[in-house]
Amino acid sequence: MSTSCLYRLQRSGVSLALMLILILATAPAWAAELSKGQTLYVPAYSHIYIGHKGTPYMLAVTLSIRNIDPKFPLTLTAVDYHDTEGRLIKKNLTESVTLKPMASTRFVIPAPDKTGGSGANFIVKWSSKEKMNPPVVESIMIGTQSQQGISFTSRAEEIRQ
Repeated sequence: MSTSCLYRLQRSGVSLALMLILILATAPAWAAELSKGQTLYVPAYSHIYIGHKGTPYMLAVTLSIRNIDPKFPLTLTAVDYHDTEGRLIKKNLTESVTLKPMASTRFVIPAPDKTGGSGANFIVKWSSKEKMNPPVVESIMIGTQSQQGISFTSRAEEIRQ
């Protein structure tokens, strides 16, 4: 929230407590605390349904994992793909992978693969020796049919333990 906005609120008689609530409520969702590791849930969609008949529209899914910390590496210990029913479809890692500071990696589920279903998801686990900025983890879904294209993203959510 900008300083000029706060000044206008104060001049209009808004209390300091209410201004603090407004500041906290408008804080960016990505302003996460430093962490030594997380388990993340990432929604993914191998297809969505379109039209009045609910026709499946196939999508390619890219899981993007970006180490945004400028100083510390992170270690990926699991990148598991689950279907709509929660069944494990694929373990994408056979061994841990380290991402250097500011590095990224990706995992792709091609468009013809509909095993995940419309409620597919990834579980990503990462760790670090140091407290660091958590990575940005998101899925990107893209599909084209005839002359129509669709794309959208989903952000990871931490599973608190």
